[in-house]
Amino acid sequence: MSTLAELSIFPLDKGISVSTYVAKMLKIIQNSGLEYELGPMGTCIEGEWEEIMDVIDKCFKTLAAECNRIYLNLKVDYRQGRKNGLKTKVKSVKEKLS
Repeated sequence: MSTLAELSIFPLDKGISVSTYVAKMLKIIQNSGLEYELGPMGTCIEGEWEEIMDVIDKCFKTLAAECNRIYLNLKVDYRQGRKNGLKTKVKSVKEKLS
């Protein structure tokens, strides 16, 4: 796995609470089989570029089918040969704190 992506995607036209839609997006991510971590402001996904972009495309199209306005924020970190970046990036920083 060489790509880490942090994704925030939700509708802007469905009221104050959009957790139902966030849960739908998380289900798509879970069903992808990719490693992921849910956070309070987004979800980090680890995989190959094409796999991650496919998941994001599915999330977007699912929301677009029932929402007129969508917010999507994406951050990507690509590093050749990296494995288990979801854990090792955080571990590396925490080790430097001690």
